[in-house]
Amino acid sequence: MKYAFVDEHRASYPVERLCRTLEVTASGYYAWRRRSPSPRTLANQALLVDIRASHARSRRTYGSPRVHADLAAQGRGCSRNRVARLMRQDRLQARPRRRFRPKTTQVDPSLPVAPNRLQRPFQASAPNQTWLSDITYVATAEGWLYLAVVLDLYSRRVVGWAMAERLETPLVLSALRLALGRRRPPACLLHHSDRGSQYASRDYRAVLTSSGAQASMSRAGNCYDNAPMESFFATLKVEQVHRQHYPTRAEARQDIVAYIEGFYNPTRRHSALGYRSPMEFEQATSVAKLAIH
Repeated sequence: MKYAFVDEHRASYPVERLCRTLEVTASGYYAWRRRSPSPRTLANQALLVDIRASHARSRRTYGSPRVHADLAAQGRGCSRNRVARLMRQDRLQARPRRRFRPKTTQVDPSLPVAPNRLQRPFQASAPNQTWLSDITYVATAEGWLYLAVVLDLYSRRVVGWAMAERLETPLVLSALRLALGRRRPPACLLHHSDRGSQYASRDYRAVLTSSGAQASMSRAGNCYDNAPMESFFATLKVEQVHRQHYPTRAEARQDIVAYIEGFYNPTRRHSALGYRSPMEFEQATSVAKLAIH
């Protein structure tokens, strides 16, 4: 291991100085370099190639747990500790998360408020049983772009989304209608949101009622009552939005759609789903139900 350290840093410091510091001989280091790599070293080098490929596919966002799950799904047997060690040596890491709380809620005290029927912990036993909704914002050179999302609690899949330059009811209605058209949920659907005026509006409540959905709302000022939705927005910001500079709203929209539909839903591994993607988790559920019947 000491010789490996010398080899890694020999371009920055004289070999003799490194060897003296580590209390090894320069002749021993050069003899070590002339030896053929051990089978373990060759195996690690091959594994590192796969690790780098997995990390690149994740848009350089995965840490060792998700990379390990990705390799396991490909039939690559290795321990999580080994993956973590090789990633650490290769300086591959997940992007750090920042505390994030969007300030988009505008409460209108004249509008009715639904009780918090969802409560915690956040659990659903099937798709289209519980949907979460919320709004966030994205900065562009043209101004704010507002994003409304509908998330299926069971699989953490984004089932509806919409974007607009104004924070108004049509924004959230567009996201909800997209979700309803795609999923056609049963009448027992529970729809949870904050107390924002967009969600409490007459038009939004009318669409929920006509679809047979029951409304649920977070307690006043309590973002933790919609924690999985907040977690999705934090993931979106850290893994995609904060890595970009958007000259226009159109470019931001295109990038966000590509992330949601091209990466998050079909590919991104979620710790709450056993490191499976939302779509993979739903597909596995469907297969299991068919096997039972």
